[in-house]
Amino acid sequence: MKISQCMSSDVLIAGPDQTLGDAAKAMLDVDIGVLPVGEDDRLVGVITDRDIAVRGVADGLGPDARIREVMSPEVKYCFADQEIDDVLDNMSEIKIRRLPVVDRNKRLVGIVSLADLVAKANGHAAKTGMTLSAITEPGGVHSQTP
Repeated sequence: MKISQCMSSDVLIAGPDQTLGDAAKAMLDVDIGVLPVGEDDRLVGVITDRDIAVRGVADGLGPDARIREVMSPEVKYCFADQEIDDVLDNMSEIKIRRLPVVDRNKRLVGIVSLADLVAKANGHAAKTGMTLSAITEPGGVHSQTP
């Protein structure tokens, strides 16, 4: 089964010069925890609710601070035509719960989360559970601890 069959294709995109308040409001409005950040038709980062709290508020930044100040500029992504098992392996390795999905021209076409995979990827529940277990182990690229 391909990621394109499980991803969410209705994706909000934030701009790096929007505010943390804008990002938080958008996340609240649609009940999500991550926004891809795009600029000049390119994916330049992602911002999560955790980025806002830990890299923003905890560092003394207010709602008028810019997304670019706290976003993760190293964009991890997967391709829409990749197999679910391959993406789950990658998510486990890099300890990430959500990935932007791009086409082979690297244009954003969606986002996939572990929740999407649990809900839509019949037959992959065990692997998704193992991925979640690996992700929740301390450490990894997106850890907030030094």
